[in-house]
Amino acid sequence: MKPQLLLHICCAPCATHVVELLGLDFEVYGFFYNPNIHPEEEYRRRLEAMRRHGKAVGLKWEEGPYEPGRWFSFVEGYEEEPEGGARCPICYRLRLEEAARRAAEVGFGYFATTLTVGPTKKAGVINPIGRELGFKYGLTFVGGDFKKEDGFKHSVRLSRKFGLYRQDYCGCIFSLNGLSGRSAGVRPANPDLARSGARVGHSLGFHLFL
Repeated sequence: MKPQLLLHICCAPCATHVVELLGLDFEVYGFFYNPNIHPEEEYRRRLEAMRRHGKAVGLKWEEGPYEPGRWFSFVEGYEEEPEGGARCPICYRLRLEEAARRAAEVGFGYFATTLTVGPTKKAGVINPIGRELGFKYGLTFVGGDFKKEDGFKHSVRLSRKFGLYRQDYCGCIFSLNGLSGRSAGVRPANPDLARSGARVGHSLGFHLFL
């Protein structure tokens, strides 16, 4: 019997490759927790892609609470940081800690994240955070640089195979505004308005998808 692993999923396209890879050694359960995603319509779009993929491959997974207000409180003071700067590790830690807490709560011994599939996501930043949280919660963090050995390219191929929505920015309002600076027709969002309109959490508890 394979050991159980809780996989933090940042989005369905990144999950494709990692679920396939980790499934060779673990019984993988997904955990979609991403309070950074802005706006809410984008969050719902990515959540629907996750539902579609989970159903297609028979993955058991759950949605954590959508808490943009909590996310804004964590990154307060780092609004002017560039994408990939000091704000990003704070975001990683928030999401990975929620995954570690959930893994410990349900009695799993292992957890991991899909984040390092992304070509701009640095395994050297993400994996130490995962190992630190694993120690804190009595878990083993299964780290890796999942973009390597054509992992990212494989995720793109699988996403096309399953017809999954692929986003063109990381998720937060600041990465969205970075996209607006590079793409014609994309209007920048106002972080102050987004922060004031952010609810603490949209879901009361967890939703399990089988």
